Amino acid sequence: MSNSGEYYTRDRWQNWLDRLREEEIDPENENSARLLLNLQDDAAIAVAKVLTDHEDGELGEEAAMDELERIREIVLSEVEFDDEEKLMLVDGVQTSLVCVFYAAEEYVVGGPAEEGTVEDYVRAAVDAEAEEEMDAAIGYCAQAGTRIIDGEELDMSLTEEVEYGLVAEWINGLDSLQTALADPEVVEEDEE
Repeated sequence: MSNSGEYYTRDRWQNWLDRLREEEIDPENENSARLLLNLQDDAAIAVAKVLTDHEDGELGEEAAMDELERIREIVLSEVEFDDEEKLMLVDGVQTSLVCVFYAAEEYVVGGPAEEGTVEDYVRAAVDAEAEEEMDAAIGYCAQAGTRIIDGEELDMSLTEEVEYGLVAEWINGLDSLQTALADPEVVEEDEE
């Protein structure tokens, strides 16, 4: 049976944060943007691995939920940064990942959402956000996520229609999850 910490460790998250602390971060700069994306994708890959092992029968429902909870606690815990801008950027990554965890947990417990397509759910989320019904919005995003985990494509051209806001962040997280599910290879920390 797999031991805890195989999927993701606190050290791993800290290493990413330390790199962020050390580097001059400019979101307009390609390397900075990539560092943030890698931070996000790396966590999404851990989630994807849990989901894959669950699908393959290596992790039962309870074990999968425990692993997801463990990863969630690491990556969503409060981050200390002196630099306000970096804090905001990490906060954006964490916001994006919130939806990844919701989707993964919902999938483990209930499988993919039965009705509707990814696009239907994304549109419903956008409408809910417009009405300031954020609980409904994340619910729809998570349902979109369960469809993505089930193998349906998230068409990123959809995001061009989404106003910047929480739903946009959540969809960004689902895009990371989709990428991770397609290629659950670990992002190497020392890649330059």
